[in-house]
Amino acid sequence: MEPGNMDFDTNGWMWDGVYYYPHLFGGIMLTAALLGLSTSFFGGISVTNLPYFLPDLGMFHKKKSGKKHVRVYMDGCFDLMHYGHANALRQAKALGDELVVGVVSDEEIIANKGPPVLSMEERLVLVSGLKWVDEVIDNAPYAITEEFMNRLFNEHKIDYIIHGDDPCLLPDGTDAYALAKKAGRYKQIKRTEGVSSTDIVGRILASAKDMKVYEGHEGSSLHGEPHNLNSIQGEESCANGGHISHFLPTSRRIVQFSNGGKGPGPNSRVVYIDGAFDLFHAGHVEV
Repeated sequence: MEPGNMDFDTNGWMWDGVYYYPHLFGGIMLTAALLGLSTSFFGGISVTNLPYFLPDLGMFHKKKSGKKHVRVYMDGCFDLMHYGHANALRQAKALGDELVVGVVSDEEIIANKGPPVLSMEERLVLVSGLKWVDEVIDNAPYAITEEFMNRLFNEHKIDYIIHGDDPCLLPDGTDAYALAKKAGRYKQIKRTEGVSSTDIVGRILASAKDMKVYEGHEGSSLHGEPHNLNSIQGEESCANGGHISHFLPTSRRIVQFSNGGKGPGPNSRVVYIDGAFDLFHAGHVEV
């Protein structure tokens, strides 16, 4: 076989050699150059073409393996879905390429926290509707058990289990994510301060109390000056410690929520819908 007929990617292996093994490759090239000079000086004996003379240097031929596709898992109750849940899932998705979300079963929530407000079906619809979520596992356990962890790793090909930096303790005081941490497959995100499902329930109860106060003032105002609902609610809220949201929608946070996820394609039709979207629920998602 003639050297010129060999299917040899000169540029590929040569430049890989320069990049990965500069000193060794430089030595080989210098030796080849000296051999060429010496043979031409001593009678013009030709040296075999370098790519044919050298064996296929596999050590230079490093395959450019693509970046590993990372799948991450995050679970939660996701009862009374709020922006803290959305921010947690946004952060979790940023730690991998695909986000699988486990929605804890009603029975597990009752055993560990108390009865949920929304049913499993409603919570599944809410979580599935978020742009950062790629897959959903229903009836997930509240704690990461060894059996469920192996199922995540083997069946769902999960690389890391994600949770917030707030402690998640079981009724017996043990860490719900202890096994994932021990396995070295645990990653942590920042909890969103200023909101929780418990906080929202508190706001609902406070609002109900304000409405009762307003109804009482409305009855008394029949024989006096009319009262303004906003001022009444403000006075009562301040007197009782308030139920004010501490969420600060900074421009940085808005950009974080708007980037990434399932955005429209170049030829997609974009539609607009508005609404109060207070206490976001499955009906909002279906619309």
